[in-house]
Amino acid sequence: MKVITVCGSMKFKEKILKVSNELALKGYCVLQPVYSINKNIIRTDDEHKMLEKEHQKRIDMSDAIYVVNVDNYIGKHTRMEINYAIKNNKEIIYYVNE
Repeated sequence: MKVITVCGSMKFKEKILKVSNELALKGYCVLQPVYSINKNIIRTDDEHKMLEKEHQKRIDMSDAIYVVNVDNYIGKHTRMEINYAIKNNKEIIYYVNE
């Protein structure tokens, strides 16, 4: 079973959740970012850094990352995740909305 970590901008959270579900239904083990369940949550810089490191651990455990690219937008953090995956010889798969 291939393990895939889903990456993408949090502004596309709903699309990331949909794509994650589709990948899981195809038999992949899907790891994804941690989402705020409450829009009023404000995270500190330390909390953001910790979550970024935890997401890198997901990438470490994965065979590939699946980049959700909506409207040709890849933000700074997603670009860092792509570079981290490349550096660690992970397969990069792109979802591009049509």
